[in-house]
Amino acid sequence: MKKFTYTITKKEGLHSRPAGRLAKEASKYDCTITVKNCETGKTADAKKLFTLAELSLRYDTNLEITANGEDETAAIEELEQFFEENL
Repeated sequence: MKKFTYTITKKEGLHSRPAGRLAKEASKYDCTITVKNCETGKTADAKKLFTLAELSLRYDTNLEITANGEDETAAIEELEQFFEENL
């Protein structure tokens, strides 16, 4: 299992457009990818847009992204870059 933490820096937070791009990016990998809102403890499957929307990820929210499976290392590296560029 690989993971990283991230704090949302974009004022818009994780609204539908970046959430859709995140789900598309996460779907490239076979491993299980989970996003956790560290403030509420709620988790979501990163590959499913509607579960991501339920997390209410706004500006300055702390997240924990976890990947578990055979391509977890590649997934975490790419998703960390995705978060830095988009959120």
